[in-house]
Amino acid sequence: MGTANTSRDEMLSKLGRIVKIILSVGISAGLIVWLFHKVNIHQIESIIRQGVDYRYIVAMMGITVLSHIIRGIRWGIQLRAAGIPRIPVVAESVSIFGAYALNLVFPFLGEAWRCVYISKRENCKLSTVVGTDLGDRASDGIMILLLVILTMFVAKSSIDKFLDKYPLGKSIDHIFTNGAIWIWIVVITAVLVIGYYLFRHTKFVQGIMTSTRRIWDGFKVLFHMKGTGMYLILTLGIWVCYYLEAYVCFFAFPFTRELVTSDGYFLGLIPGLVVFVFGSCSMGVPSNGGLGPWNIAVMFALSLFGIKESDGAAYSIVCWSFQALILVATGIFSAFYIMLSNRNRKEKLPEKQSIG
Repeated sequence: MGTANTSRDEMLSKLGRIVKIILSVGISAGLIVWLFHKVNIHQIESIIRQGVDYRYIVAMMGITVLSHIIRGIRWGIQLRAAGIPRIPVVAESVSIFGAYALNLVFPFLGEAWRCVYISKRENCKLSTVVGTDLGDRASDGIMILLLVILTMFVAKSSIDKFLDKYPLGKSIDHIFTNGAIWIWIVVITAVLVIGYYLFRHTKFVQGIMTSTRRIWDGFKVLFHMKGTGMYLILTLGIWVCYYLEAYVCFFAFPFTRELVTSDGYFLGLIPGLVVFVFGSCSMGVPSNGGLGPWNIAVMFALSLFGIKESDGAAYSIVCWSFQALILVATGIFSAFYIMLSNRNRKEKLPEKQSIG
C-alpha cells in the first residue's frame, strides 16, 4: 500500500512539473505571438538595425551583472545568520548568476538550483537554505509593494491614464473600488481559517504550514541577524540597479530619449519608474525569464507616455534579448567556476587524507 502511494505521489509530482513547463512555455509563446500580431515587424527591424545606441545597452548589461553580485552578497548575510559559514563573494555571485541563467530555461528552476548548490557546497541542510531563499524573495516582494505605492504618488497621472485607458486597468480599479470584492475577501479568509482548524491534522494542511514556517524562518533572521543595516543598503543597491537598467536604456532609443528631454518628466525619471514597476510586477507571471509578460508590460507602460506600440516593442525586445545574453554569459562563467572549484576540492582531498 505504501509503495502504491509513493508511486502515485511520484507520478503526480512529475505530472505537476510537466504542467508547469507547458504553462510557462505556453504563456511566453502566446504573449509573444500576440505581441508580434499587434506591431509592425518591419518597423521593429528598422529600429533595431539603425536606431539603437548600443553603448547604453552594454552599460545596462554591466549594471545587470552588478545587481547580481550585490544580490549574492546580500544573500550571504542571510546565510551566515542561519548558521552557514562565510562563502567567498565569487561563490555568492555564482549562485545568483546560475540561478538567473536557469530561470531562462524554466521559471523558478534557478531558485531551486541555487539552494541545492549552496547546500552541497557547504554541506548544510537544504531546508535551511530554502528558508533563506524564501526570505530573500519575501523582502523583494516588500520592495515591489513599496515601489508600487511610490509610483502611485509620483506618477499618479500616468497610473490614472492606465486605469482609464486599458481594460486591465479598469479591472484593477474595479477590484479596489467595489465593496463586494472586499466582502468576498473577508468571507474567503474566514473559510480558510475555519478550514485550517477543521483539517489542521491532515498531511496537506501540515505541508502548507511547514512551507509557511520556512518562509517565516528565512525571513525573520532579518530582524536579529548581524549586518541588518548592510542588508538594507544592499537591498537598496539591488533595486537602484534594476531601475537603472530600464532608465539607461532610455538613452539607447530616439523615442525614449525624448522622455528624458521633455518637460514634466524630471529628466525621464518618472517614465523610467513606471516602466520599471510595470516590468517588475509582470515577473510574477510564470514565463521563461519574463519573456512575453515583461515585454507586454513594458509596452503598456511606454504607451502611457505616447510611445507607439512598434517602438515600445523594439525597446522591450532589444532590452530583454541583451539582458538574456548577459545572463547566459554569466551562467557559462558559473558552470566553469563550479567545475574548477570541484576539481580543486578533489585534488586537495587526498592531501588531507594522507596528512591524517
